Amino acid sequence: MNLSPKQIVNELNKHIIGQDEAKKAVAIALRNRYRRAQLSQELRDEITPKNIIMKGPTGVGKTEIARRLAKLVKAPFVKVEATKYTEVGYVGKDVEGMVRDLVECAYRLVKDEKSAEVRLKATDAAEKKMVKLLAELKKNDRGETAREVFEDNLLQSLRKGVYDGLVIEADVKDEPKSMELMPGGAAINLGSIFGEMLPSRRKRRKLTVKEAMELFIAEESDKLIDEDAVKEEALRRAENDGIIFIDEIDKIAGKENTGGVDVSREGVQRDILPIVEGTTVMTKYGAVKTDYMLFIAAGAFHVSRVEDLIPELQGRFPVSVELKSLTKEDFVQILTNTEHSLTQQYAVLLAVDNIDLKFTPDAIEAIAEISEEINLTSEDIGARRLHTVMEYLLEDISFNAGGDYPVVPVEIDRGYVEEHLKNMTSDRNLKKYVL
Repeated sequence: MNLSPKQIVNELNKHIIGQDEAKKAVAIALRNRYRRAQLSQELRDEITPKNIIMKGPTGVGKTEIARRLAKLVKAPFVKVEATKYTEVGYVGKDVEGMVRDLVECAYRLVKDEKSAEVRLKATDAAEKKMVKLLAELKKNDRGETAREVFEDNLLQSLRKGVYDGLVIEADVKDEPKSMELMPGGAAINLGSIFGEMLPSRRKRRKLTVKEAMELFIAEESDKLIDEDAVKEEALRRAENDGIIFIDEIDKIAGKENTGGVDVSREGVQRDILPIVEGTTVMTKYGAVKTDYMLFIAAGAFHVSRVEDLIPELQGRFPVSVELKSLTKEDFVQILTNTEHSLTQQYAVLLAVDNIDLKFTPDAIEAIAEISEEINLTSEDIGARRLHTVMEYLLEDISFNAGGDYPVVPVEIDRGYVEEHLKNMTSDRNLKKYVL
C-alpha cells in the first residue's frame, strides 16, 4: 500500500486523537521505506531507517500509533518491554528474542495470505473428504449412480450448514504442543522447528462437522502451499518491513554514577545496541538481518531523560518526538470521532441485553471533564482513564441488564453522569477498576 505521509496520518486520525508530531514522524519513516525500495540495490544498502523514540505519559497513544501503523501496511510488528530483558549472564529474556518473535509474526502473516489464496481449492478438497465421512456414517449401499446423487445431496446440505452441529469422529493431524524452553521466553512449537524429523502423527478426535471442516481446510491448505517460499518471504518481510516497538525504555535508562541496579540497566542497553545497529540473528526459519528493521522506542521519561541512555543507543534513535497529555477536548474527540469509540462499544455490548444506550453531547462533555480532572489531580494514565470512568458510570446499568426483556431505551445525560460519578470525583476510590 503506497500511501503518502498525509494519507497515513489521515488513516491514523481515525483511531488516534491528537499527537500530530508523532504521527508525522512515523508517517515519514514509513514513506521512506517505500522510497528506499524504489532505489537501486547499491543505494538501498546504504540507506537505513531513521528510528524513532517517543516520550510521553502512559495512555496517550504511543503503542497505538505504532500498532496501527503496522496494521495499515500489513507489516510484521512486535511489542516488547525493555524491562523484560537482562544483560547477558543473568536469568531473563534474550534480546535476540524480539527479532525471533518478529520473524514468527512475519511467517504467520505470509502463511495466512497464502492460505487465503488457496482457500477455495482447499475447501473443495475438504468438502470431498467430509462428504465421504458423512456417506460412511449414512451407510449408503445403493448403486454407483444413486451413490453419486446421494453424495451430491450431502454436499449441498453440508454447504448450507445442515450438519454443522453433528458430532463425528475424524482423524486429524496431532500438532505438538508449544512449550517454553526458558522462563519468560517465547513459546516454542517443536513440530515447526524439527518439521520432517518428527514422525507425522494423527489422532482420532470427536468434533462437530463445522470444527472438523476448519481442520480439514487447514490441512489441505498446507498441502497446496510451498513452505520454503513462505519462509523465504517471511524473512524478507521481517528484514525490510518489520517494526519492533520497544516500550518502557526509560526504565533501563540511568547514569552509571547512581550506583546499584543502574549498571545492570546499562548492560541491557549495550545488549540491545547491536540489534538496533544491525546484526544477523539465527531463527528457525533462517538467518535474518536487523539492519533495515524500523525500531520505535517509547517511555514516559518522568524520572530519567533520553539523554540518560548510553550515547551509542541515543545515536541509533535520531528522531525524537514528545507526546502531550490528553485534554478535555481530546477526550471528547476520542469518545465521538474515532472508529469503534468507547461509547459505541458499550452501546453494542448492552444492545445484546436489549438496552438501547444513547449519550447526549453534554454527557460526553461531562465524562471528558471528569477524566481530565482526575488525570490532573492523581496519576495521569491518559485515555485509559476513560475506561475507568465509563465502567464506573455504567456499572448499575450493566449489572441490572440481562434477561428476556423488551428493548429499553436508556439516555445518559450530564445529570446522570454527575450523579453517578460524584463519588469518583470526591474520594477517587477507583483501585478496583485499574488493572
